[in-house]
Amino acid sequence: MRRDRLVRALRGEETDTTPIWLMRQAGRHLPGYRKLREAHPLLEIARTPELAAEATLEPVRRYDVDAGVVFADIALPFLGLGVPFSIDPGVGPVVSRPVRTRHDVEALADFDAKASVPFVGKAIERFLELETERPIVGFAGGPFTLASYLIEGGPSREYVETKRLLYSDPGTFDRLVGRLVEMTVDYLGLQAASGAAALQLFDSWVGALSPAAFERHLLEPTRALFDGLRAFGRPTIYFSTGSSHLLELLARTGADALGVDWREPLGRVRARVGEHLALQGNLDPGALLGTDETVRREAGRVLQEIPDGRAHVFNLGHGVLPETDPVRVEELVSYVHDAGRGRRRR
Repeated sequence: MRRDRLVRALRGEETDTTPIWLMRQAGRHLPGYRKLREAHPLLEIARTPELAAEATLEPVRRYDVDAGVVFADIALPFLGLGVPFSIDPGVGPVVSRPVRTRHDVEALADFDAKASVPFVGKAIERFLELETERPIVGFAGGPFTLASYLIEGGPSREYVETKRLLYSDPGTFDRLVGRLVEMTVDYLGLQAASGAAALQLFDSWVGALSPAAFERHLLEPTRALFDGLRAFGRPTIYFSTGSSHLLELLARTGADALGVDWREPLGRVRARVGEHLALQGNLDPGALLGTDETVRREAGRVLQEIPDGRAHVFNLGHGVLPETDPVRVEELVSYVHDAGRGRRRR
């Protein structure tokens, strides 16, 4: 059951305990990854399947989590669109030529995942050659988040250029989102074909939109994206942050599960979105900066929000912070598994 624990939970089926994996579980808080980064830039690691698999495997072997998550960056598919970008330390993806006009959108290259990002699929295959007990999660950026990177040229707080395009030239904004949806279905299809057992969409920035703007410009494209993914037969997860005001709309996107940040208790989320969706989350990553007692207390609160433990994948409300002590993560994983087994024996 260990092999399919995550997939069963995402499909609302019974599991022997609560499955757990963590966003950014392969990251700067781990000594092996820090050593790897001393020798190789991030993009080199992501584009070298052996190195990407090594980064993916470190937390799986150390923490006994229930899945790996492929080491990649959401900007990687930009390579196949002909968009030059870099990953700047402390900043993230930076696009040197932002996409802000209809001409810019139409100038994007036709995307072919096998031709432009084959290394992501090969990293998944390499992981599965080395790890036979646990699955791997594939992922991609969500349409609004990817569009914002392209329009802003990098991370943003106010999304000025993104909203300028959305409100002043909505047709061009919608055209860009449509291109990104097509790209993402192909990209995640590559990951599914390579062996990814579940597929997560990181639409981290979509909380910047009002409900009206999301419904007008993102609901149908996102639904089309998940419709496209259904052909691959993998459970899907839609994750966003700061988006409590959008929950009822997010529940209509067609994802099998919603990844929830720490701002809204899972019990309240369940009441708002209904029983048909699995939930993933939602421990505050900052709790891992506390003591063992703190971690257990806060993780217990999350577990209590789902009384029967079903259709729940434990995760953080965002990624593991670089300052996190790996010992706290070990304690969290052990506690979630033990508590999950105990709840099922009642």
